Amino acid sequence: MATSGLELRSKITRSGRLELWLEEVTTPALKADEVLIRVEATPINPSDLGMLLGPADVTTLQAGGTPERPTATALVPPSRLPSVAARLDESMLVGNEGAGIVIDAGANARELIGRAVAARAFGMYAQYRVANVSDCLVLPEGTPPKAGAAAFINPLTALGMVETLRREGHTALVHTAAASNLGQMRIGPRDAQKLRERVAAELTTTFASHYTAEITLVEALSPPVIAAYDKRATGAKYLITPNRG
Repeated sequence: MATSGLELRSKITRSGRLELWLEEVTTPALKADEVLIRVEATPINPSDLGMLLGPADVTTLQAGGTPERPTATALVPPSRLPSVAARLDESMLVGNEGAGIVIDAGANARELIGRAVAARAFGMYAQYRVANVSDCLVLPEGTPPKAGAAAFINPLTALGMVETLRREGHTALVHTAAASNLGQMRIGPRDAQKLRERVAAELTTTFASHYTAEITLVEALSPPVIAAYDKRATGAKYLITPNRG
């Protein structure tokens, strides 16, 4: 089932200009182990900001486009361009995790149609996203996608690091920064699956996420809103709802 929708794109040009826009795309044909997700909720994590804004100077943000298809641009100081050399002039997908409803599936995943799932996939700042079943976490019946939007990066990092600490006999953990796959790589796929199951069971309790603001894809490109979520203020967490508005 081919489906068209908007997705947020980010590009940094060789001339030192950040460009953000919404691009309409058609989803590809599904492979046997893939699902098509109507994305309902996707958080803005610090790791997402690195891809979304890069080293741009957000004080230079300017709005453009139309109310329905806005754009935003900002300047990237020349001294910062070498740090993003690999992505210059490339249109990049944004958003590392999110949740939604499976509306279509490949031959090996038809039973997931209609189910709410969380997914770890590049490009979740979109109305629709194709993901491999192995990158999805099926949410318990009745759990709204919003509750599972941040099910991967923070919970699995925390659990994985603690499990590694216990397994290796350490007595203390100094936490500065971590990536969502760190703990899983250390404890193995079987135990990682157990951690996924625990996260799914405790999404509304232990691993509940609380958001200070919910914004649409259009609002996510507003310079004042960008400036707000780029502050990364303590306790402030933004949620994008791609199919609202």
